[in-house]
Amino acid sequence: MLKYLIVIVTAATFFSSSLTLAQSKKPKEPDKFPPSPLEITTPDPLLPPSRDKQPLTQAEMQKLKVALDELNQEAAAKLQAGDKVGAFEIWNRELRLRRFLGALAEVQALSRVGAIAWNQNDRQELQYITQRLQAIQKQAQPKKTDSQKNIVQKNIDVELLRSLGDAYQNVRLPKLAVEVYEQVLAGVRQQNPAALVETLKTIGELNLSWFDYPKAATTYEELLGLATSRGDRLNELAYLKQLAYIYKQAKQPQQAINVQNKLAEIYVNENNLTEIPELKLAIGSEYESLAKENPSLLQQAFQNYQEAYTTAWQLQQYVRAGEALQKLITLYRSQGQTDEALQASQILVEIQERAVNFYGMMQAYDQIGQLHLERKEYPQALTAFQKGLELAKQIKHQETYFTGQIEKLPKQNF
Repeated sequence: MLKYLIVIVTAATFFSSSLTLAQSKKPKEPDKFPPSPLEITTPDPLLPPSRDKQPLTQAEMQKLKVALDELNQEAAAKLQAGDKVGAFEIWNRELRLRRFLGALAEVQALSRVGAIAWNQNDRQELQYITQRLQAIQKQAQPKKTDSQKNIVQKNIDVELLRSLGDAYQNVRLPKLAVEVYEQVLAGVRQQNPAALVETLKTIGELNLSWFDYPKAATTYEELLGLATSRGDRLNELAYLKQLAYIYKQAKQPQQAINVQNKLAEIYVNENNLTEIPELKLAIGSEYESLAKENPSLLQQAFQNYQEAYTTAWQLQQYVRAGEALQKLITLYRSQGQTDEALQASQILVEIQERAVNFYGMMQAYDQIGQLHLERKEYPQALTAFQKGLELAKQIKHQETYFTGQIEKLPKQNF
């Protein structure tokens, strides 16, 4: 029995030590990226020997700048010749040395090379550049003082932060870019109205380009408020149009309607009716969307489509009038109002004729034929399909379809 226990203990000890040994010998996972070449500290012959002891003089900085511009050209030539590795080795050397010209010069160079790295799909180089940009951003954070529990931001380097934002855009890091621009925004909000507007525009465009509609809406609402307070009608219209687009994309129909109604009010007040038909069509579409949850709003859709049609007809915008009338026909049919749908379809034929839209006329006749079929009015349906077939033959399109519609009609009714 004792011998049996000794065997068990010995085996357990063996397996335990084997497991420990295996774990200790488990190879370390390699770093995702090797150490950054931008952090190499080996002395460079382009720098004066005294560079560690004192800053470069203006003359030394100018000489270095010329040399670095030449390195940039040399790297570009290597890339053009197909030597991507050699090109980025030179660019990395240039970037290491640019920091001796100041943070702004370095960020601008990082931004330039970052754009190239993105175009070359060089993930490793993008990682190096991003790490360096983040280090510079950390150093550039506004200094803070805590006086009587109030934290006051001071010494914001707006130009450097803007360059950082541009660089983050070039390496496709929109969140970091917005973060930097928001710091710029905090710095210019009270002191520089012109810079405030430009910064808001940048943030708005950036959020839009990355489909962050809620943040884009907040930014453009602020821009709209600034333009309205200044009486800047041109930009007020531009921001309203942008907001209408944003709210549509964000599927917020009521907000879109509110903005579009403001636009319509401005156009009417300025007697600029040419924009009204398209705008009323858009408003009608948003009300249709809302009517899915609240059917009582369908009347608002009808009203806006009717206004779109009437205004377009008066302005001889026959294509737009046809669009509005087709929207009305679709709504009439959805509500079982076949008489109204038929009347509107007959008018649609005339509108498409005025617009010289043979395809539209053909579709209108098909619609009339289908409506008569629903009412079992076969002779009228036959007439409509025959007219559609005539147009189909003219434009050499859907001839077989109209022939088939005619052949399917009950013959005993003629």
